Amino acid sequence: MTPLIKSDSGNAPRIESVQPDVTLPGGEIEILGANLGAISYRRPVAMVGELAARVLMSRNKRIVLRIPEEAESGRLRILQNGAQSNSVDLSVASLLASGVHAVSSPAVDRDGNVYVTFSGSRGQETPVSVFRIEKDGDMRPFLSGIMNATGLAVGEDGNLYVSSRQEGTVYRVTPAGAASVYAEGMGIATGMAFDGEGNLYVGDRSGTIFKIAPDRQIFVFATLEPSVAAYHLAFGIDGTLYVTGPTPSSYDNLYAIDRDGAITVFYRGLGRPQGVAVDVSGAVYVAASFEGRRGVVRVTQPDEAELVIAGSGIVGFTFVPGGSALVATNSSVYHVPLGVEGWQLY
Repeated sequence: MTPLIKSDSGNAPRIESVQPDVTLPGGEIEILGANLGAISYRRPVAMVGELAARVLMSRNKRIVLRIPEEAESGRLRILQNGAQSNSVDLSVASLLASGVHAVSSPAVDRDGNVYVTFSGSRGQETPVSVFRIEKDGDMRPFLSGIMNATGLAVGEDGNLYVSSRQEGTVYRVTPAGAASVYAEGMGIATGMAFDGEGNLYVGDRSGTIFKIAPDRQIFVFATLEPSVAAYHLAFGIDGTLYVTGPTPSSYDNLYAIDRDGAITVFYRGLGRPQGVAVDVSGAVYVAASFEGRRGVVRVTQPDEAELVIAGSGIVGFTFVPGGSALVATNSSVYHVPLGVEGWQLY
């Protein structure tokens, strides 16, 4: 990276790295470099394209910024005392849809349609239970009549499966929007995921992971600590089931459960972990707080993690074909170009 303006004094600001370099509008990022601190009590100015970003903290080798809500992907640079730093690329997520109430990850079908809930508060009957965002970007009501729609999963049969945390029921919904009861008695049914053999796993946030066989027989697959919000489930390439569920602790676990139901802690140290997905290399992505910052965390080994997307209020994360991902907050869904292919069973 070459400085845009040279400084004979060698005091021009310099950007060495941006952590992370992908963010939602309003997210907080950290810049590491040199000559980044205030001079004569004047803070540096950070620009994302033509928009100024709020400087939350500045030191000589470190700056923390809040990205403007109106920002788009562009070049990031620092202005200080008449000098300008080198510029680097910053990727800002684009808004796909708003006016939703997501409490878990969106689901994507084979045709590229995206499904997201309008869950509502406990016991609330909402006019729409699930919206469908079609490939042209239009969001339309897809399903009504399910109270507190929570978890979403697309099966090998092409149907959408929806859990109701109010009823403890899982519904099977055809592409035309016709719903029928698939399984009942799932407790406080939250996140769901299919394995490669067509078994559906459902997280009951009171502490049970249920396994529903293709013939609809129900088994208790694993038992975890109860969650204050919801369990979120995703399968890896090797058949490992990854599970998150926030507890009253601020130092929560990402669990790995093998095919026999044996539970291990894959990573410990996440704050309020929620939506989870896996890429083709086996890395696990979790919507969570990490070292005091909120966003999406990539966990590559039990002792290796880093924040890869900055943003607050994130509850859901899922990959879409082409190296991109969808990030859901309670009220909106964003499209994020990551350059990473996700692991998709169907």
